[in-house]
Amino acid sequence: MKKLKLYQVDAFTDRLFAGNPAAVCILDEWLDEAMMQNISAENNLAETAFIVPRHEYCEIRWFTPTIEVDLCGHATLASAHVLLNILNPEKSAIQFIAPRAGTLFVTQENDILYLDFPTDTLRECNIYTHIEECIGQRVKRIYKGKTDYIALLGNEKDVLAVEPNLQEIAKLQARGLIVTAAGNDVDFVSRFFAPQSGIDEDPVTGSAHTSLIPLWAGILNKKEMTALQLSKRGGKLLCVDNGDRCLIGGNARLYLTGEIYID
Repeated sequence: MKKLKLYQVDAFTDRLFAGNPAAVCILDEWLDEAMMQNISAENNLAETAFIVPRHEYCEIRWFTPTIEVDLCGHATLASAHVLLNILNPEKSAIQFIAPRAGTLFVTQENDILYLDFPTDTLRECNIYTHIEECIGQRVKRIYKGKTDYIALLGNEKDVLAVEPNLQEIAKLQARGLIVTAAGNDVDFVSRFFAPQSGIDEDPVTGSAHTSLIPLWAGILNKKEMTALQLSKRGGKLLCVDNGDRCLIGGNARLYLTGEIYID
């Protein structure tokens, strides 16, 4: 019987029961993929991050309850919170290496953790009929990044009013669909739907902001922005456009620690 340490953290929030919960599983060496997928399904959270600490960095992989994903922001933020505030409180920065996303950095300034991720590259698309069937609304612009489609809507009220057709969204050849608009009290707002990845609506999606940051930096002509993800749990993000890299900042709160027993 093998025992693994598990943490659950609410990311992109300064209070419990908000933001996006992620599990963080600390390993000595990698488990086989089937076992990690089973653990993630058992956790039944949007993502579980698996971490293998090395001498100068940590290797990281992310699983939803159904698939392994290329990049996950909130579970990386949760992992950094565990590593920098519980396991290595003398440190203020951590480097991650992910097999599908490359080198990622997280730094901590006071209570804010900043993800340093590669910025996405977007192209405009012309699939209005399908996207409008997905969300039941008229769309101003449609973009495609590395993994997701983005639908630009008229205003924050439109984003809140989206009633997703999950069956149609699942047909998109993408990880998921982001809907976004200018915010009333922040620079921009968003929601994220990914039924094809096992997540009907994600509470707060850090990785989606690698696409949203360059989009809104161009629209607003701003480098530093604030953002809200308008899910039921909600989450606030601090965003900085640094060209080919971007910073995505937020708080995190530890919810639980536990142990997993596997054969």
